[in-house]
Amino acid sequence: MGTKVFFSTWRDEKIDNRGKKFEEWEESAYNLPLQYTSSQNSKAFIGWEGVALFSDDVDVVRLATEYASQYQKYSEACGRCAPGRWGGRILYDLLDKIARGEGEFSDLEHLKEVSKTMMETSKCEIGKTVPVPLLDLMENFSEEFETLIKEKRPSKDYYHDIDYIAKVTAPCMDACPAHVDIPAYIEGVRDLRFDDSLEATRQTMPLAHTCGRVCPHPCEDACRRDNLDEPISIMELKRIGADYETDHGLGFIHPATPKPKIGKKVAVIGAGPAGLTGAYYLALEGIDVDVFEALPVLGGEVAVGVPQYRMPIEKYNKDIEAVKSLGVNFYTNYWVDADKMREFEKKYDAILIATGTRISKKIYAENERPEIQGYWGAIDFLDKINLYEKYGIKITEEEQKKNGLTTDYVDLTGKTLVCVGGGFTSMDVVRCAVRANAKKVIMLYRRDEKTIIRNTSYEEYHEAVEEGVDFRFYSAVEEIIDENNVLKKLKVNKFEQKPNPDGGRPKLVKIEGADYEIEADYLIPAVSQSADLSFLPPEWEIELTSWKTIKTNGRDYMTSRKGIFAAGDAEYGPMTIVNAVGQAKRAASVISRYVQTGEITLTDEEIMEDHLRSLKVYNKNEPIRGWLGGLKREVSEKLPVNERIDNNREVNLGFTQEEAISEAERCMRCYYIAMVAK
Repeated sequence: MGTKVFFSTWRDEKIDNRGKKFEEWEESAYNLPLQYTSSQNSKAFIGWEGVALFSDDVDVVRLATEYASQYQKYSEACGRCAPGRWGGRILYDLLDKIARGEGEFSDLEHLKEVSKTMMETSKCEIGKTVPVPLLDLMENFSEEFETLIKEKRPSKDYYHDIDYIAKVTAPCMDACPAHVDIPAYIEGVRDLRFDDSLEATRQTMPLAHTCGRVCPHPCEDACRRDNLDEPISIMELKRIGADYETDHGLGFIHPATPKPKIGKKVAVIGAGPAGLTGAYYLALEGIDVDVFEALPVLGGEVAVGVPQYRMPIEKYNKDIEAVKSLGVNFYTNYWVDADKMREFEKKYDAILIATGTRISKKIYAENERPEIQGYWGAIDFLDKINLYEKYGIKITEEEQKKNGLTTDYVDLTGKTLVCVGGGFTSMDVVRCAVRANAKKVIMLYRRDEKTIIRNTSYEEYHEAVEEGVDFRFYSAVEEIIDENNVLKKLKVNKFEQKPNPDGGRPKLVKIEGADYEIEADYLIPAVSQSADLSFLPPEWEIELTSWKTIKTNGRDYMTSRKGIFAAGDAEYGPMTIVNAVGQAKRAASVISRYVQTGEITLTDEEIMEDHLRSLKVYNKNEPIRGWLGGLKREVSEKLPVNERIDNNREVNLGFTQEEAISEAERCMRCYYIAMVAK
């Protein structure tokens, strides 16, 4: 359902309901922010692709003036080009002059001339796009502007208190679940100010080493540069500042000085990406934080699940030390149960649950039984490998026997391992199996190569292929065959894709007579994970989703029990690191206000983030003009296959300084300003 608007020019949509009754108003095709909050409507929305009025009572001249004011503040802080810097001042001065009743008709002509010059000559998108809605208003509401000039009177709301809420965004920032200021950290790299780059990242993302290496980078799917040639290598540029901080012993560059202690305490359950992020931003707010982790090490699934060759633990530990440096207390080997949760509720002002999902789900094959030797859940498999490789923690004799091993580490010499999956976890399984010297490693996936690349990344898939992983698409295990509870073979079904008569995703249809068997020593199910929420006191009656994760409204992350919050996999199910970080950052922000006021509130910045995400900032069909195309994306050096296949050295060596600067220079600095009038 669209949004009823009084007037709109958004994204070349022309709707003009002037003179019509409300019931006859035409709807916009876009999800414009008519409702600012559940209890308050917006009067107008103005941004880079036009303007939308939701009421016939909007002071359009004041609206234009306030929008120009927001840009003037930005352009004075930027100052990178004369059209943007001086144009911003002129736009505001002339519009304010008209709005206060002192304008001349020549001012209107000057405004139009400056607007067109800025659109043609500004160096970045914010300077090019700010004039767009201003010209729309001057053209479509010319009478309102001209009347104020003729009658020399101020606009009707000029001296009234109206809330104008503005937010600077960019397509990449909007697509990033953590809303990292991506153009700013890229600009820091380009200017050789790696400290500035890292500070910009840590405004909303404390795990710069980690997300500079293992983020699935949805931001790159929303990079406007892709409309011209290739997207910026956003993820790899993120690690530059973090590596610089570490390599040069700079100490920890935080986005702000921690506030003085406020006498409030929060318990965080889980020390993975969500728990670390929540703790970091709570500590910056002067809140005492205790983090409880069941594993013997900190870092959650990134530490024990993501292999060393992708995420070196010494780098991840630097992110963890940055959190520790703010005074956060960590407790490892600490299993939280229902009694502990009851105790914590009395002891702490709030609790953030960030426990992740560590139970491997079944593949629902015949004879699928955990007691079969060789049937090994992906999470436990990766735990055993990474606890040994990263921390030297050996496998006990009992666990060796259970998993058919003769060594105190995972050695698959002479063994065939089959993994069922199609995401990052399954990719980690097969590439770890290669490094554990498996004779043969097979990945079975129900869909095609294109989908597995979309689920993971082009680089991850092709590196696995280079390392000898045998990918078999349109395949699924029908039956597990064992002898005396020892895995022997797998019966595999083959499928083909056929168009769905109802539309939508094509259907998978089994190919009769195409079944075959694989002799295998190990079957690793890696299709998904579920959360263990047995630690929640049953009398709390915390509401769960249909996926058996903790239910929140997805905006403030409080559960159905007041004071208990959830973020990351425990709230959403298996997700990416950057999703977990984004959720926990928001949760920490809400908690920091809740422990002081007892109220659940969002900041205007957060409310605008949600509106813009719903509206969609990136326009894939937008033609890019004024930029030189054909500049190839830099590709960092990777460790050759023969140098990585039998060890856990980091595969991606990162950019050289020259490559990093060259890649950063491709960024078009696509900032936009959006503003709501309430």
